[in-house]
Amino acid sequence: MNDYFKIFNITKEYLSKLIAIAMSKGGDYADLFFEYSISNELSLLDHQVNAIGKDADYGVGIRVLKGEQTGYAYSESTAVKDMERAALAAAQIADTPSTSFLAPAFKEIKFVNRYPIISPWEDYALSDKIEFLNNLDTELFALDRRMVKVTERLTDSDTKVLFFNSSGDFFCDERPLASVGVSCIVSENDRIETISFSRSFRAGSEMLTDCLKKEVIDHIAERIPIAFEACQPKGGKMAVVMGAGGSGILLHEAIGHAFEADYNRKGTSIFCNKMGKKICSEKINVVDDATLQGNRGALNIDDEGIPGQKTYMVKDGILNSYLHDRISAKYYGVAPTGNGRRESFRFNPIPRMRATYMENGKCTAEDIIKSVKKGVYVDNFLNGQVEIGAGDFTFYVKSGYLIEKGHLTSPIKDINIIGNGPQALADILEVASDNRIDNSTWLCGKEQYCCVSCGMPTVLIKSLVVGGN
Repeated sequence: MNDYFKIFNITKEYLSKLIAIAMSKGGDYADLFFEYSISNELSLLDHQVNAIGKDADYGVGIRVLKGEQTGYAYSESTAVKDMERAALAAAQIADTPSTSFLAPAFKEIKFVNRYPIISPWEDYALSDKIEFLNNLDTELFALDRRMVKVTERLTDSDTKVLFFNSSGDFFCDERPLASVGVSCIVSENDRIETISFSRSFRAGSEMLTDCLKKEVIDHIAERIPIAFEACQPKGGKMAVVMGAGGSGILLHEAIGHAFEADYNRKGTSIFCNKMGKKICSEKINVVDDATLQGNRGALNIDDEGIPGQKTYMVKDGILNSYLHDRISAKYYGVAPTGNGRRESFRFNPIPRMRATYMENGKCTAEDIIKSVKKGVYVDNFLNGQVEIGAGDFTFYVKSGYLIEKGHLTSPIKDINIIGNGPQALADILEVASDNRIDNSTWLCGKEQYCCVSCGMPTVLIKSLVVGGN
């Protein structure tokens, strides 16, 4: 704790003074969010590491709540005059001078550390990072004669956070994050294809293992022949089997956002009046989870001082909970779910997902595929567009397979899956027992960016529009 006070050049007494300034106009609540982040990046192209970067970010965000209104200001300096100016600016959202605010007693929030660092990145030599990327590059080019170009990216960051609010809640948290990304260009007979792969964890340099390297190699090796065999299928309305893992991005985008409490509080979400009602099969449980060890979406504690937890949005087919920050929780008269998140100290916290996935069902993926006479199997998504209000979505699918008479047949690529999120959830007929979290470098944009992850077991959706030839 003392290290954090030194980093931000503050004391407990001064934190209380800042809170008093923030509350001086009669606010109902105020909090301070201090952040110091160091990030490193290496890029490899044309067989050599050709870019190395280092960045530091530092500052404090100060928030004041008054009724339904929010005042927010930040400072990139922790000099006394700069922080006090920011606190006073945030205080302006209220207009009733307060003379009765008393400095709160410090209550340190206890939490479980879900991302302990085994090998700190600062102890991992630059030469070792370069060697890891070079060795991976060599092995990728040895995979296939059709390999033309390999681009690699290795990033690591360490973020230290200190939080204090007008209720006296206090915590310090260290948040590591590291990612490896690979993009390969392969070519045959003037046809060019791109195959990408990434992994990201809240971990130290212990993540750079031979197992990770093998996972990259195996994925690229499997995808190269499929890339040249795949074609666009005939489009139409048909059954869609969503493969385990990366298909969870559809769950995140087309359904998860609609469960965020701010959209429901404002009446934007189609689920705003369906709490406690059945919205899909009783086989379905949808979770947003901060407790997965080392996961990209894991949080020991959110950016409002609420310990990370596992929240069932859908339980046995019934809408069980929205995803709440402090503001929405107060509005609905429930406890916050630990979903108050922000991109950095420059941003106000809002309800955001963490690791969003569907829990296992009881059948097998093989049984699901066997049950489909005609349809498509998809498991590799690139991007999509979603209308939060109605839930209509379009997702671009990089690759998958046709399903014909209960068998995966021809590989397919470059198709769109079009539908409605709530309807697609209601149209899930079967859920397999093979849930897998996709540990790719998922980044969610909702006014600001936050690291997330997603997952899903194999599921059968009765019907979606497949855009092909």
